[in-house]
Amino acid sequence: MTKEREEIMRQLHLTRKNHATLLNSSDSVVGTLRRIKDYVTWGEVDLETIELLLRERGMLEGGQRLTEDNVKQNLRYASLAELAKELYEGNAKLPHIKGLKPIFRLHPPSRGFKGSTKKPYPEGELGYRGDAICALLSKMT
Repeated sequence: MTKEREEIMRQLHLTRKNHATLLNSSDSVVGTLRRIKDYVTWGEVDLETIELLLRERGMLEGGQRLTEDNVKQNLRYASLAELAKELYEGNAKLPHIKGLKPIFRLHPPSRGFKGSTKKPYPEGELGYRGDAICALLSKMT
């Protein structure tokens, strides 16, 4: 991997295998993801998947798990569902929420990957996969 791609991965908080983050869709973000397409997979997630990620894998700084009580006390949102809705609509960005870690540490997918981890998406697991990312994320939580 080139130094430029390593820096892009670091800036996106993707420093290890099975890490995930949420980004707002824009031309610059899509262009950045295309530069590292041989190392990551991405797509558009739905509201239920965002809420699942927050509930199962969300962490606060200091190592605390994200719960309904922690969201109310530390993040000033009424519930996890409200936080997920704000992230889905693009009103909030994961790295800008003070106290919330901008990554999700996921398990390898249950029953394994369907294809090669070195080939692009329909044959393998890398690159753009659209809405199919939701199925992969649910297998990894």
